[in-house]
Amino acid sequence: MRSRLVSLFAAASLAAFAAGATAQTVKIGVVLTYTGVGAEFAQQIDRGMQMFVKLNPNAFAPYKVELVKRDAKNPGGADAKTAAQELITQDKVDIITGVIYSSNAIAMEPVVTAAKKPFLIMNAGTAWITNLSPVIARVSFSMWHAGHAMGDAAAKMMKAKTAVVGYTDYPPGKDSLIAFKTAFEAAGGKVIDEIPMGGPGKVPDFTPFFQRAKDRKPDVFFVFVPAGDHAVGVMKTYGALGMKQAGIRLIGPGDITQDTKLQSMGDAAVGLITVHHYNANLDNPANKRLVAAWKKEYGADSTPDFMAVQGYDGMAAIAHGVRANKGKLDADSFINSLRGWKFDSPRGPISIDPRTRDIVMNEYLSELTKSGGRLVQKNIGTIPAVKDMCKELRVDRCGK
Repeated sequence: MRSRLVSLFAAASLAAFAAGATAQTVKIGVVLTYTGVGAEFAQQIDRGMQMFVKLNPNAFAPYKVELVKRDAKNPGGADAKTAAQELITQDKVDIITGVIYSSNAIAMEPVVTAAKKPFLIMNAGTAWITNLSPVIARVSFSMWHAGHAMGDAAAKMMKAKTAVVGYTDYPPGKDSLIAFKTAFEAAGGKVIDEIPMGGPGKVPDFTPFFQRAKDRKPDVFFVFVPAGDHAVGVMKTYGALGMKQAGIRLIGPGDITQDTKLQSMGDAAVGLITVHHYNANLDNPANKRLVAAWKKEYGADSTPDFMAVQGYDGMAAIAHGVRANKGKLDADSFINSLRGWKFDSPRGPISIDPRTRDIVMNEYLSELTKSGGRLVQKNIGTIPAVKDMCKELRVDRCGK
């Protein structure tokens, strides 16, 4: 997939046109999985980017912005790397952004680094990605943000003594395992089993993995899978095996309670505890404004999710970098302009850590409840200004 969106951002340059000036065009290369397993995720990020411009029409003024989109197609890495090469060599973009899957971001990094282009990640959550290159910054999350916070909360708030961890077997899943285990065991708990549960492509049959967890009889079962259909499969299997009735609490990062999938999860999901940086029920002015505008634009039954907000915040970061550097987007200048940048996001206050180039943000402890016949996320606690604990603790590849 290849397309250019110029008219969408024309409003951002009205001031320049009104003054009779010729506005400079900044070209942004966007790599997302527009087709295949990640298509729904790509749509959320894409719409989040559009909503930022719609709600902040002068954010880029006096510059014009052109998006050049390429389809990463799958989590395999090869197509994403080709997309990055084409954007840089053929389309002459000034910055690369997007990226759903960590495997794609990792594959793209050598190309972007060699070209000395700023690389702003809007999703891929493997913690050590930002350590790969000084041209990378991230506005989404590290798996450690939620995983470490959930491990601490499970032991201290939920009083859990034992846990089993089930995870999708690719870099973000392994990160989630280590993050949860590090915090849970530091707080006095014990992880008694670690269960890899297939890859991020096709949704597996979770039954044998969940039965193994049930047989271990833990207090909590911490699960990380990619958002979307994987998360729906988790909830259906948890319900079908009667794990709640067996006294096993299901917990995890907010990937397993994606707002767009909640109503497909059934009553087995009631009581599920998660930690994440966003849900559509957050009570703050910026989020209420976004949710209202989103429903007006895309329909009353539609909703933004955490990926949409990452696209929204990514465009805010790019707008800041463009204006701060007066349209000159060499990698060093752009990345340096983001160090310490702060923004009032729909997810709450965010900033970019000057040392790690990763995001600092609130994490929200939420419980799935039922209201008016619908599943909703009830926020029951806030952990403010959370950094990527993998880098703070210098664990494994985060020790750079």
